[in-house]
Amino acid sequence: MRLNSRHDVIKRLQAELPRGAPFDLAILDQLGVSPQLAARYAEGGWLVRLAQGIYAFPNDEFGVHGAILFLQRRVPGLHIGGKSALALQGVRHNLTNRDTMVLWGDSRFVVPTWFTSRFPARYVHARLFAWPDTSLANKSLVTPPGAAEELRVSIPERAVLELLYDVGVKEGLEEARNLFDGLRTPRKEWLGQLLSCCTSVKAVRLFLTWARETNVVDVDALLEQHAVRTGSTKRWMSRLDDGTLLSLKPHG
Repeated sequence: MRLNSRHDVIKRLQAELPRGAPFDLAILDQLGVSPQLAARYAEGGWLVRLAQGIYAFPNDEFGVHGAILFLQRRVPGLHIGGKSALALQGVRHNLTNRDTMVLWGDSRFVVPTWFTSRFPARYVHARLFAWPDTSLANKSLVTPPGAAEELRVSIPERAVLELLYDVGVKEGLEEARNLFDGLRTPRKEWLGQLLSCCTSVKAVRLFLTWARETNVVDVDALLEQHAVRTGSTKRWMSRLDDGTLLSLKPHG
């Protein structure tokens, strides 16, 4: 049946587009709405223009997960990582609803204003892992129980290394240690694989140091079984942004 009126098109959009997330011109085009028509609908109040080529329904208070799913389709490797990924999987410390969402991705990207104005967030683009193949990278991202379908989140073993990478720059040493203390029965095989391809000497040594102190994992057995990247045989030393001198031995 041919759509002959603006109201017919709007009804179709409302019926076929999911609520709780933005949509772009590519999605609208599939439903027969051109960029010019989308602009007219926005002018008439039928749609809300969030940014160039990005729209939402009026009064649709979409959630953070729906917004992240939208970004995932546009940014390679984008996922919830670090402290935010740990929180989604039950490892948290003094977390509030207004805590900054930590997003990671494979390419440079600036989180758009329409997102950050609703959900405080920061984006990390760093080659933290030298993946031996794409399967390990993909398998270390999961959708936790209760989260939106297809939402990509770092497994705890990957998230803790992302957290430690940020220590002294975006994350405080004390809070990171408190979160580390919240780890319960991490999977040793995952830790070994991830530590073996982690490129951050700071993150690796900090993990090994705290793992020894907490006995969360048998560090010596881990080092025997996996070629962990610990850098040189010298101490790794750096003064953090808050003035703390961090000194880490090669094997914790």
